[in-house]
This record gives sequence, structure tokens and C-alpha cells, in this order.
Amino acid sequence: MEEFRNIGIIGRLNSNKVIETVKRLNRYLIDEGYHVILDDRIAEVMPGHGMQVSKVNMLGEICDLVIVIGGDGSLLGAARALAKYNVPVLGINRGRLGFLTDISPDDEMCEAVQAVLDGDYVEERRFLLDAEVKREGNPIASGAALNDVVLHPGKSARMIAFDLYIEGQFVYNLRSDGLIVSTPTGSTAYALSGGGPIMHPRLDALVLVPMFPHTLSSRPIVVDGKSEIKIVIDASQDIYPTVSCDGQTHTPCAPGDSVTIRKKAHKLKLIHPKQHNFYEICRTKLGWNSSVGD
Repeated sequence: MEEFRNIGIIGRLNSNKVIETVKRLNRYLIDEGYHVILDDRIAEVMPGHGMQVSKVNMLGEICDLVIVIGGDGSLLGAARALAKYNVPVLGINRGRLGFLTDISPDDEMCEAVQAVLDGDYVEERRFLLDAEVKREGNPIASGAALNDVVLHPGKSARMIAFDLYIEGQFVYNLRSDGLIVSTPTGSTAYALSGGGPIMHPRLDALVLVPMFPHTLSSRPIVVDGKSEIKIVIDASQDIYPTVSCDGQTHTPCAPGDSVTIRKKAHKLKLIHPKQHNFYEICRTKLGWNSSVGD
């Protein structure tokens, strides 16, 4: 069991409810004798807080635990920054779905956090993806993603033509609105909306989901998580698509560019309350019917 004494707090900006939750949790942790460090961005909108402040990358170096208050999008951003530091991350949901941020900000929030601090938690290792865009063989941009890497038309409403390779083997040439390359973590996000399967977070696999393909036989493919995925944008077209990582970082591409996607070396250490249950979350968040005994 890890000992959590130095606790970082990251909060989603532009939300009064998040600020209220940060303040309440901050007061509780200080009263209980923990050392709290605020992410510098949330600290800017909390004048007079009197707390130690740090950039998000430094939180990974100096904290025993980082708590993210916001939605899944907030945790995605934190994951990309913190994964390489192997610091545990805990989420408090101030968003909509909350697949990753699973502690409720209700009256029992502080008790739920305290249970985690006392060692009553479960830990998961979630892998991320690295994406590299090359032009004429030279790298021009890179990004990381916990959920997915997506090739899409950007502002255009036209289909993209591209070749797909998996582990160096040609798979197909496709015309579609793009391609979603998703981790198991992201399988309940954009990939699910595109018709992809739900994958249990512990799977070592990737799912490739074509977006509105021109051929009806183009279906989602699940491949080994260690596979190298390469997308080559057709050089003969005049579409300039975009590659997005977690829907938060975006790289404009040109005809003839290639996108290589592979598993990132570092994993996110994500922790949950002891009663965390992936299938219960799916029932709750996705509106699945409960059994008679529930």
C-alpha cells in the first residue's frame, strides 16, 4: 500500500462547481494533515488560496497522489502529462459521464477520498498511445492519447482516402470520414459512437473503427495492443485532414503524410474506490437494464 502525503489537485477551468469542490477538498485534506499542491492553472482563479502551486508536470515529480476534479476530458489531459511519472491519479467527477472520474462530488466525497488515502482502493494500469506524423519521411508532429487517435476531415465535409497497415502488413485502402484508433479506455468514448465494441480496460488490445466508410463491409477490427498502426493518406487527393489525440490536441496533415501509432512506453496508474466495478459503470452510464436482483 502506498502512503499518500503530498497530494496534488488539478481542476477543470471555467466551472464554479469545480472551484467549490476544490475548495472543499482542499480544506478537508489540510485539516487532516496532508500537504496539498495546486495545479497553477486552477490556482490562478482562486485568489488568496495561500497554497503551494506547481505546473502539472511538476506535480508528477513531487506528489504521491494527484486528484483530478472535472470530467473525463480533464483526466485525459492529466494522464498525458503524468503517466511518465508513475504517480497515481484519482478522479472526482464534475463532468457528464465519468467513466474515468468515478468519485461523486456529493456530501460523502471527502469520506470516499479518505478511504482511498487509507489504502482502500483498487489500481489499474491503462496504456496510452503515441502518434507520429511524417511528411516525406520526416517527422513533423507527435502526440499522445489515453483514449484515441483519430484521423478526420477537419473542417472539410469530404471523405478521406488512405491506406492502412498493421505491423507492416497492408490491410486495405479505404474512403471514409476517417479512422478511430482506440485503446480499451477509449472504447466507451468516440469509438463506441462510431459503432466499435466495448473493451474491458484490462485488455491489451486496440480497436480500429472506420468512420462512415464508403464500403459497408468495412467493419471495426480488434488487434493486439502491441501492434504498430500506420495510416498513409492518399497523395492524389486534395483533402487536408487532421489527426487528433483525445480530441484535445490536433495536427493538420497533407496528402501523402503518414501517421504511425504505437503503444506508449509509460502507463497511467489510475486508482478507484474499492467498490469500483466496470460493468456497473457501463450499466449506469450507458443505460443498460439492471437485473431483477439489482
